[in-house]
Amino acid sequence: MKISYKLQDKFDLVIFFAVILLVAIGLISIYSATFNHPTANKNIDKQLFFVAVSLFILFIVYWLPARTFRIAALPTYLFSLFILILVLFSGKTIYGAKSWMSFGVIGFQPSEFAKIGLIFFLSKWLTDTKRDINNFKVLFYTILIGFIPIFLILLEPDMGTAIVFAGISLVMIFWSGIDLFGLFVVLSPCVILFASLFGTLPFIVALFLVIVVLFYFKQNLFTSGTVLVINLAAGFIFEFILKILKPHQVKRLLTFIDPNSDPLGSGYNALQAKVAMGSGGLFGKGFLHGNQTQLRFIPEQWTDFIYCVVGEEFGFIGSILILLIFLTLFLRLLNLSSLARDKFGKLTIVGILTLFFIHFTINIGMNLGITPVIGLPLPFISYGGSSLISNIFLIAVVLNIYRNRKRIN
Repeated sequence: MKISYKLQDKFDLVIFFAVILLVAIGLISIYSATFNHPTANKNIDKQLFFVAVSLFILFIVYWLPARTFRIAALPTYLFSLFILILVLFSGKTIYGAKSWMSFGVIGFQPSEFAKIGLIFFLSKWLTDTKRDINNFKVLFYTILIGFIPIFLILLEPDMGTAIVFAGISLVMIFWSGIDLFGLFVVLSPCVILFASLFGTLPFIVALFLVIVVLFYFKQNLFTSGTVLVINLAAGFIFEFILKILKPHQVKRLLTFIDPNSDPLGSGYNALQAKVAMGSGGLFGKGFLHGNQTQLRFIPEQWTDFIYCVVGEEFGFIGSILILLIFLTLFLRLLNLSSLARDKFGKLTIVGILTLFFIHFTINIGMNLGITPVIGLPLPFISYGGSSLISNIFLIAVVLNIYRNRKRIN
């Protein structure tokens, strides 16, 4: 009992075993989803290799000195921008986005590495004692730090990943202690962008509401005018986004509003996923016995639509089990954010939690037909080396922060 307590004091077993369970469920689901596929053995073997590499990295990162991540924050961020630019010129186009880089048989997504860079650098930037996030100039530079990688990712174009970066930036800015007006400045362009998705009238209504709120805050004319210009620009940015997106990506947005508008095209996967989820019932059809899964109604189901494999073959019980494991992981991460020894550690954990939560929410929503199909994998479960390695790396960072929580500089 004493040994177990001492281990838990240095190594968070709750987070570790939650992640191991999710990875194990992922391997089972990938095996099932690829069982009747020509690349069955290749995919599961690759994923097992990625798991082994990830666990090796986890234990290395766990033992790194406490200051490592703060020191590496700026170089990591700058390098991530470099590879995001590089992939635009020499990247490999997959599913309409030039988001992959290949070195022989090894391929990776620079955006996965860039998530780490953004979280580290924002944590360092926002916890500098000389900076006040409620200062308009500091807030502007903070938004710029998040916007640069978002802009580069939109050029690929990969809207799903851009949304993740935007969400991480917004939550970390909020958590750093921004006041109500500052929060409004950050969120209002997002509202304008979302309203623009539904047409001109919703855009005008949203812009009118922004003007009303500006009157409520009673800021000086220059500040209010600047915020209004930013929101107007957000509307034009939406038009720019629509122009750079591929036709199939625009269709995905339209089928989010009405999946039945293109049931055999961009809405096909979402509709088939709902069929798979619904057909599983309470206990599911059994391992390797799902009709939608084994007959391959959903192309490459082992990636973005892995959750409906669980829903069909293990039913409501299996689906809820995954939700409970993620809930345990999220609550534990939230709790650990208050145990970190410094603000950098606290904010880093919040950024990591936000990353996982956005992926989780959108991916589950895609499988249930309540969010757009924007190509975000389910953390630790979906097939893919880049995402698994980066996610396990971030878990290792959390475990490192937990190990060093009682140390004093």
